[in-house]
Amino acid sequence: MSENTEVVVVGGGYAGVMAANRLTRRGDVTVRLVNPRGSFVHRVRLHQLAGGTGDAVVAYREVLAGSVELVVDSAARIDAPRRRVELASGGTLPYDYLVYAVGSGSADPGVPGAAEHAYPIAGLEEAQRLRPVLDAEPATAPVTVVGAGPTGIETAAELAELGRAVTLVCGRVLGPYLHPRGRRAVAGRLAALGVRVLDGPGAQVTEVTAGAVRLADGRELASRVTVWTAGFAVPDLARRSGLRTDALGRLLTDETLTSVDDARILAAGDSAAPSGLPLRMSCQAAMPLGARAADTVLARIEGERPAPLNQVFAGQCISLGRRTGIFQFSHRSDVAVGVHLDGRPGGRLKELVCDSVVKQLSGEAAKPGSYKLHRVPGGSARRKALRGGQGTALPAAEPAA
Repeated sequence: MSENTEVVVVGGGYAGVMAANRLTRRGDVTVRLVNPRGSFVHRVRLHQLAGGTGDAVVAYREVLAGSVELVVDSAARIDAPRRRVELASGGTLPYDYLVYAVGSGSADPGVPGAAEHAYPIAGLEEAQRLRPVLDAEPATAPVTVVGAGPTGIETAAELAELGRAVTLVCGRVLGPYLHPRGRRAVAGRLAALGVRVLDGPGAQVTEVTAGAVRLADGRELASRVTVWTAGFAVPDLARRSGLRTDALGRLLTDETLTSVDDARILAAGDSAAPSGLPLRMSCQAAMPLGARAADTVLARIEGERPAPLNQVFAGQCISLGRRTGIFQFSHRSDVAVGVHLDGRPGGRLKELVCDSVVKQLSGEAAKPGSYKLHRVPGGSARRKALRGGQGTALPAAEPAA
């Protein structure tokens, strides 16, 4: 290997920016970040952008270390044998190590009419597309939000607080991750906002038209605007590049986040599947994974043994309009417990968390190595138990010389 180490980070979201910033700890490492747009997207605020109550775009100069070269382009293919990234523009980027952090986006709904008539909001352009559609409709026009995870709940609450007539179609359960106590609190707040919540086995969407949503139990809901928040997918870049993935397309790695096919390739964030047991898609997981992937690269450069994944969770926070929210506490293993904080205190905590995400990225950019949350103890034992029960740890590729 040459005296200088070249690292390419593919994807400029939470995991990619954290990894890129952390890699600047060494002056002999050149870091290039490949991202299709020239601004950072704060995805946890996309429902605000769609509703017109806030923004979700942050300039990279606020979160990315100045020594990181931003390449505004898309990765078309990873040529692992030649250690280079082929770009959509036709250029190539060589690397000694690559961090795969392509994130996630909207999944194919798989429901007749949904692709044509429903509006997903998992990405910036999708949220920007939805906003003028909502603005063009009167407040009395019926809006249907499909999907009762955090994005669906937040979107329904945001629009209802603006005076919209909103129906939230859950599929089965409102807030599947939430503890029953937290679920009741969310249901109460949505009811106070006037959101009509449909759950149970019959509340599964079977068809979307230009003016209606049809459910499995035969009900037909008038819907001038249908917002689709059910399900996420990951880009197929790894699969197209001949790297092994799980069924969803996440790159398979060992517990150091090293690809099972190539020790020069690491994965982090929503597009990583450590030991075939991926973590919940969230910025809460993405940033520690980005830091862990960077630490693995740095350990390899220094000839040291990289530490295994040690991911712990605190809970899940959901905004319920601009003033209230809920923080659902959990075990470190990401299982909800019967304790939550809701109302205005929950809303303030949610805003604090959202603001702290940008501050943590900025802090790592200013002082690489200062981020410590991926080293909080308590996650490795849970990972070992999962590998022994639900999945099989996959062998990693041998480190390259």
